[in-house]
Amino acid sequence: MTKKPLILVTNDDGITAPGIRALIDVMNEIGDVVVVAPDSPQSGMGHAITINSTLHCSKIDVDHGPQTEYSCSGTPADCVKLAVNELLGRKPDLCVSGINHGSNSSINVIYSGTMSAALEAGIEGIPAIGFSLLDYRWGADFEVVKPFVKEITLKALENSIPENVVLNVNFPQGTETPIQGIKVCRQAKANWVEEFDKRTNPMGREYYWLTGKFVNEDQGEDTDEWALEHHYISVVPVQYDLTAHHAIQNLNTWQFE
Repeated sequence: MTKKPLILVTNDDGITAPGIRALIDVMNEIGDVVVVAPDSPQSGMGHAITINSTLHCSKIDVDHGPQTEYSCSGTPADCVKLAVNELLGRKPDLCVSGINHGSNSSINVIYSGTMSAALEAGIEGIPAIGFSLLDYRWGADFEVVKPFVKEITLKALENSIPENVVLNVNFPQGTETPIQGIKVCRQAKANWVEEFDKRTNPMGREYYWLTGKFVNEDQGEDTDEWALEHHYISVVPVQYDLTAHHAIQNLNTWQFE
């Protein structure tokens, strides 16, 4: 009998979020599941870790499933660190993060707690995938993407994710327009143009709300943004080595003393 893979599940929306509950359902069909996830929403935390305060972690039972679950007071990256170093006893065969409520395509990967958890697993030498759905609603329909989550996960386990690479998977909304398929893409060149809405509270103190709009400058048809706009699932291989290798030769011409 083939031994089931050990799968670590985490997210940034919190352990009770519908997205992670859907992801747990799928992973239970594939392997032995341990969940270590934040006890409250941690969206936009990026790769933050807790170093100046204590971490709390409690074993809980959310839906009486076969999985083992821990609720953690820290960030998504904290959850992975704690799982690997304290809770699991051995490295998992795979780490999956999500399913995030909202997009983590293009530049959003930089800010994403979902993807930072997956990247932390990658740094630890664990194959990892981050899943996100382009629907910010708490009541988003995750059922339609479950078969694709399972397919991508099984392919990753069967073929092995390339070394030092983590997969960033984004799903278009599939409830109104059917999902057309899966495309391996590059990250689109896009960014947020921020604005700050300045206000004054009743006590006379000024405060700000961060707002802005997403601007896609990339017209390529091989990008994640193109794929999602055309109702495809985007799969982008990302890496945590941030070295701009192409710039090294240029910098060496600067003639530092």
